[in-house]
Amino acid sequence: MNRLSRGTLGIFLLALIPALSLYSARGEGARSETSSDLPFYAEESFTPHWFESHDEIPQSFHRIGSFALVDQEGRPFTEAEVEGEVYVANFFFTACPGICPSTMASMSRLQEAFAGFDDVLLVSHSVTPEADSVAQLQAFAQQMQVVSDRWRLLTGDRAVIYDLGKHRYFTHEDEGEASDQPMDEVFLHTESFVLVDRDGHIRGVYNGMNQTAVTQLVEDATVLREEVHWGFQVARAS
Repeated sequence: MNRLSRGTLGIFLLALIPALSLYSARGEGARSETSSDLPFYAEESFTPHWFESHDEIPQSFHRIGSFALVDQEGRPFTEAEVEGEVYVANFFFTACPGICPSTMASMSRLQEAFAGFDDVLLVSHSVTPEADSVAQLQAFAQQMQVVSDRWRLLTGDRAVIYDLGKHRYFTHEDEGEASDQPMDEVFLHTESFVLVDRDGHIRGVYNGMNQTAVTQLVEDATVLREEVHWGFQVARAS
């Protein structure tokens, strides 16, 4: 291979890196032309599942489920707040000097992208609820110019938040460091953004620090808006 060919190949491989950083398994696994555009996920391996219609989804298939927290305005926030909504969930803390400035900037970008939608919600969970009080979250929200009805910053019981991260959103897999500590003692910190549909099913997971992945998230959330609560709205070719 000559020097020019090597250089061309190197440029091509570098161009693939942003796309490879996208966590969503869209395109993996078998699906028919009549199945949903986006896969469903039920476990921390993020193995994609496809369904021909909403009615085919087993009742036991993974959903985020119930929880009780409080937002930056001091308002109770439970699963009822996201019922019937497409939403994006992430985990952060206000004093974070590392990845959070980048991930929360991406959440701010999503807020702008979804500004015209009244059925897409952003949900950010503090992983240091003992430090991130309602007042602290409110100050942070003002700093980030958060629209309080469409972007909810959550605090509350640490055990509830960590259970959500580990067992509901499966974000603990992205911590990057092995630990022998019990999960409730491990500091949950991740760059993952999780896309959830109107029924509480996980439909995608993305690297919030990568703008190509964030762009894909916006596109996928738009696809989910076309799915109605009781089935797929858009007709598929047979």
